[in-house]
Amino acid sequence: MSDNDVKLGYIGLGNMGAPMAKRLVEWPGGVTVFDVRTEAMTPLAEAGATLADSVADVATADIISVTVLNDAQVRDVVGELAANAKPGTVIAIHSTISPETAVDLAEQLAPQGIHIVDAPVSGGGGAAENGELAVMVGADREVYERIKPAFKQFASLVVHAGPPGAGTRMKLARNMLTFISYAAAGEAMNLADQAGISLQQLGRVVRHTDAQSGGPGAVIVRENSEMLDPDNFLYEPLAHARDLGEKDLTLALALGEAVGVELPMAEMALKNLAAGLGVPRTKE
Repeated sequence: MSDNDVKLGYIGLGNMGAPMAKRLVEWPGGVTVFDVRTEAMTPLAEAGATLADSVADVATADIISVTVLNDAQVRDVVGELAANAKPGTVIAIHSTISPETAVDLAEQLAPQGIHIVDAPVSGGGGAAENGELAVMVGADREVYERIKPAFKQFASLVVHAGPPGAGTRMKLARNMLTFISYAAAGEAMNLADQAGISLQQLGRVVRHTDAQSGGPGAVIVRENSEMLDPDNFLYEPLAHARDLGEKDLTLALALGEAVGVELPMAEMALKNLAAGLGVPRTKE
């Protein structure tokens, strides 16, 4: 089936759904959209999308994206779609939900020949508008290959995380890192503030250097989370990162003590850094 024959659908035109759906307007087979808020659909109609009167009307599409608020809404929308969709239809859930929800729905609808895909996204509204999202897809490989061209309309990175449920598990790990880093940023700001450092200038330096070094993503390079053998090619660079990190964390903790700031996340980082990098010390 060519792209001209594949019809797309999109349900849920909120902060993420609207720019994602707008990127699909130029799709050769067209896109049909629906949102319970009529005013949310108007800009998509002006851009060239076909408007549906209900969720059921979108079920005629071959690949249907769903971006709603929570698990309960996902189950409601998928249930209504499944009651009207033909075998072979792919329903892609972009909402961040429980990984069990995608697995349950995939198992329930497999006998009907309907494919449930969890495909959460990362990057925010700006990335959606620019077509630069990352999409983490939980799907059978054949289904993943079928939907990837459509997803590339709003994403510059589309990865196959594994079977249904895997996309959400990957998104949860990714978001966990984001919000732990936010908490760590708060601790760093407290230290800097009490040490007489401008938080505005610190922010500029952090954003600049993260762009150069890659931030935490720079150390997510192993095949698995097992400890590395000393002859592994990653051992030396990660051991170097461990040594630098332990030195700098020790110095930061000393500064915190000097200015009277408690740094529990830094203490935890010093304790766990080596094992987290896969290069624990053999001697303390």
